[in-house]
Amino acid sequence: MNTAHILFVEDDINLGFVVRDTLENVPFAVTHCTTGPEAWVAFQTQSFDLCLLDVMLPQTDGFTLARQIRSVNTQIPILFLSALADKSDRLQGLRLGADDYLTKPFSVEELLLKINIFLRRTIKEASLLTNTFLDRKNLTLSVHGQTQILTQREADVMAYLLDRPNTLVRRDELLRAVWGDDDYFMGRSLDVFISRLRKRLAQSASLRIENVHSVGFILRQ
Repeated sequence: MNTAHILFVEDDINLGFVVRDTLENVPFAVTHCTTGPEAWVAFQTQSFDLCLLDVMLPQTDGFTLARQIRSVNTQIPILFLSALADKSDRLQGLRLGADDYLTKPFSVEELLLKINIFLRRTIKEASLLTNTFLDRKNLTLSVHGQTQILTQREADVMAYLLDRPNTLVRRDELLRAVWGDDDYFMGRSLDVFISRLRKRLAQSASLRIENVHSVGFILRQ
């Protein structure tokens, strides 16, 4: 089974250690950031299945970070963890598109229960919507029950696009996210990978990769 990747943003060192250790023992893959800007960079360069955000963060607060995340991904579950217990704060978080808002101190058991509920819901909705499933760990793409084995780079490109459905992903952004500073993989190489993925999605009735000439790509869903 694919291990879910969680973006965990918390500046309290002790609480961060406890929560991260708990999540990794499930096991989940966890990227732990302590500031809003650090978390935003991580979100833009990695693929996540769920975001767990503190509200009171250095430099960029959790509400602002949630707005940034929602501007590029409307589907990923977002859960707030906050010492702000006022009803107005909770409502603000939910209005920003959060799926839930837990106030500190919270029960670890409740947190794990909510995470699992939202992850199961996300997988179920994605399956019903697209009948297409990407297993990032095992490098497989299933379309209408037909499983295809991907290369690591194909899986990385597909995952990046799936995390940003119906959103223009610029060519340079995608190249940096998948290949980093390796300038060997320039535009033509990227086009080869996109072409391969288009063929793999040919049987999907609801997913297609559109080319925006000289700019980038959009995964239509």
